[in-house]
Amino acid sequence: MSAFAKALSPAVRELRILCCQSGQASAGVRQFIQSAYPALKKANPDLPVLVREAAGTPARIFARFERGLEKHVDVDNLSASDIERKVSELVGS
Repeated sequence: MSAFAKALSPAVRELRILCCQSGQASAGVRQFIQSAYPALKKANPDLPVLVREAAGTPARIFARFERGLEKHVDVDNLSASDIERKVSELVGS
């Protein structure tokens, strides 16, 4: 079961996923989007989840919290399961 099958903390205001649409270093991110995004949106329908793809962009995931605090993790060359673990740590779920 996905770690995102439950609602995230209300302190999380936005998730931004940046990756390259064709680069090998972003392959895990693309797999993460396909596997975790549906459960994430089902459990958090009002949470904005932005996916930004651009050639050559390093894979990173940003979380914006209340009062404008932002944190991010670099996820280049990680598997989808490693990315899920990193994002769970990032958002504190």
